[in-house]
Amino acid sequence: MEESSDPPFMELYKNLFHNHEQGSKNNDNYGVSDDVEEWELPMIDLGRLDQGGWEREDCKREIAEASRIWGFFQVLNHGVSCDILEKMRCEQIKAFKKTFDEKTSNHRDLNFPVGSYRWGTPSATCLKQLAWSEAFHVPLADISNMAGSTNLRTTMEQFSNTVSDLAEMLAEILAEELGHKSSFFKDNCLPSTCYLRMNRYPPCPVSPQVFGLMPHTDSDFLTILHQDQIGGLQLVKDGKWIAVKPNKEALIINIGDLFQAWSNDVYKSVEHRVVANRETERFSTAFFFCPSYDTMIQSCVENSIYRRFSFKEFRQQVQDDVKRLGYKIGLPRFIL
Repeated sequence: MEESSDPPFMELYKNLFHNHEQGSKNNDNYGVSDDVEEWELPMIDLGRLDQGGWEREDCKREIAEASRIWGFFQVLNHGVSCDILEKMRCEQIKAFKKTFDEKTSNHRDLNFPVGSYRWGTPSATCLKQLAWSEAFHVPLADISNMAGSTNLRTTMEQFSNTVSDLAEMLAEILAEELGHKSSFFKDNCLPSTCYLRMNRYPPCPVSPQVFGLMPHTDSDFLTILHQDQIGGLQLVKDGKWIAVKPNKEALIINIGDLFQAWSNDVYKSVEHRVVANRETERFSTAFFFCPSYDTMIQSCVENSIYRRFSFKEFRQQVQDDVKRLGYKIGLPRFIL
């Protein structure tokens, strides 16, 4: 009998499924609605930044406007070649196709840093807190030390180096549009403090009762995401959930909590989720633009909404809330 590559969701979380069935009999149904409308995110051609003049300024203005109104946008001519994106997808598929035991024991062909492989939600107390997904979450600083597959390591390095430059450029543009030409992001968000996360969302026989990734905001400055054509990413717009239409040539950019705090709520860190698919697996790769843990976060203007805090303090508060409550509180914890 061939060993499965899928994590044992049904076995480990059987009590959650049992409790959900009992709750459903009492009309306690919190499944995902099927009537979520699909929208296209604002599309921005970054090639216009090289044209100078009003084209460049117009492009910068659109980036800032999308970050204020949506908290999400997508970019073309982003500097990451189609070849690198396709290689990244192929290499992560190979990694996830290892057996579950090989992934949890960090097989020699993988050789990720200890603790990189994650699946499910250890802290889940009910089904709506369970993430039907698995991931390799890797600090950029550790990629070069991976002794496993050369192709995987090389591809991860190529992807992360390119998107690091993209994230820094976008952060500087967003700061400039607030009137702050600053070296803050270049000085504090170094490759050694950022992360790469490769995600797989296996087919889910109980979809839409569970999420691939439960609703949340990102605890960084910026996230850069490349997803496949399957879809499943949803976000809140004007108080309702919308589904993001996939575009294989585009990268998706979203504002994180730290940028919302730094911009004093000008740029929005928007709640989003991934919906599990009953029949088809989904892959994505995310880059998280983060500072060092001791970096202090404070508003770039006076009359700040939030008190000054370190990234370490913020992360610790998030982890404590998730452990105690089952979900993240985030920025509201730091309002003055």
